Amino acid sequence: MEKGILFLLPMTLGDSELDTVIPENIQNLITNLDVFIVENIKTTRRYLRKLDKEFDIDNSTFFELNKHTDLTKIDTFLAPINKGKNIGIISEAGVPAVADPGSTVVSLAHEKGITVSPLVGPSSILMGLMASGFNGQKFTFNGYLSKDKKERIKDLKRLENYAFKGTTQIFMETPFRNQAMLEDILKTCAPKTKLCIASNITTFEEKISTKTVEYWNKNTPNLKKIPVIFILG
Repeated sequence: MEKGILFLLPMTLGDSELDTVIPENIQNLITNLDVFIVENIKTTRRYLRKLDKEFDIDNSTFFELNKHTDLTKIDTFLAPINKGKNIGIISEAGVPAVADPGSTVVSLAHEKGITVSPLVGPSSILMGLMASGFNGQKFTFNGYLSKDKKERIKDLKRLENYAFKGTTQIFMETPFRNQAMLEDILKTCAPKTKLCIASNITTFEEKISTKTVEYWNKNTPNLKKIPVIFILG
């Protein structure tokens, strides 16, 4: 029997119009699947019903993959593929396997000789970089910086140094800690260092602006509880 395919499925980054961020052919592909590996089942069900109000959720299978998942069990998540079933991975937002636990399953799929197919969708990391005006030839995505304040300050100084040398530095923080992160950036980085703040990407509240640290110190935005990508260049 021919094996199924592991599809990496995009999700909207926020409350944005589906047709502006998810191509129609990909919407149709997603709604024709009935086995999913997801970061959050409740969020995924809402998303599937947004794609298709009549989507048969009750007869679909969901495997949850997040920080609470026993990784010794993920092998069973891919079992339907051996029976010819296609499976879709859906992240909490954006594209799977980037700043997301989905990469664990993707790695295992390659080991098992399973075809992996990434589908087009919104990536806040790349979209923030595109709109920043910084070097897109050399860049590093650093994920989340240290939760420890002293270590975070060291991280910021290190990233600023790399940015001075021409390698754009991209990082993120959880929405409820965004304001503290911004304050640390403004206290740590040199006045002339440029910082891009990209918030609510692809939504109606989207704001992307690149200014100096000196400017942001005088015009500090409120970033509490909103999704943000920080970029130093």
